[in-house]
Amino acid sequence: MTSATTLLFVPGNVPRRFAKAAAAGADAVVIDLEDAVRPEDKDTARAETLRWLTGGGQAWVRLNAAGTPWLDADLDAVADAAGLLGVLVPKAEDPAALAALPARLGPGTAVVALVETAAGLHRVHDVAAAPGVARLAFGSLDLAADLRADDTREAMLLARSAIVLASRVAGLPAPIDGVTTVIHDADAVTTAARYVRSLGFGGKLCIHPAQVAPAARGLAHSEGEIAWAREVLQTAEGSTGAVTGPDGRMIDKPVLDRARAILRP
Repeated sequence: MTSATTLLFVPGNVPRRFAKAAAAGADAVVIDLEDAVRPEDKDTARAETLRWLTGGGQAWVRLNAAGTPWLDADLDAVADAAGLLGVLVPKAEDPAALAALPARLGPGTAVVALVETAAGLHRVHDVAAAPGVARLAFGSLDLAADLRADDTREAMLLARSAIVLASRVAGLPAPIDGVTTVIHDADAVTTAARYVRSLGFGGKLCIHPAQVAPAARGLAHSEGEIAWAREVLQTAEGSTGAVTGPDGRMIDKPVLDRARAILRP
């Protein structure tokens, strides 16, 4: 999860899609027990998820939120399952509750905290620093609803920037952006992924296999960026201070750091 760029949701109550999701090419599969599952189907979703996780399958699981009547049963269902890779915690707000999850789910269980409420954003630095939290993710749709705001780039910019900053301060990997609701518009998905990468995000939640490849393209560095990084390092090789690049721009340590980051595997 620390290096995953594409994460594909699959509804927990539709087990016929589990294997298809696993074969879709995403870096991680997330079986969803929350938004994609109606209340009357929660028990079925838990049973099918447990069957997958104990039958040779592997996945992350998005739990139901704290304060709902379903969370305890979710935790009981997946605790210590052999194929459980970790959990996504929706509407993450309470650092103490996040820190308590690995002990209940099994030693070393990783937690991805979904920041998607006003309270969660207000406490984002504490959430990021909670023991056991491996990464932050952003739920723009839920946050927009909580704030009574629009889910636009402008309205969500402060939240995205705060999540990137909190991740960096806590020493976590670059955070994961939320879903793009258009499914079969590959250009829109790539554009959305490219935009959040420019803000410092390193991953994207996907709701359909058709979004995986476009999201990966948007999150990857372009050929032009890679060529620029190689040229910068070649120009600065052997120098002990700032130098001038072929385009007349200064190359100093921050520029070198960016170039190295682009070329890092």
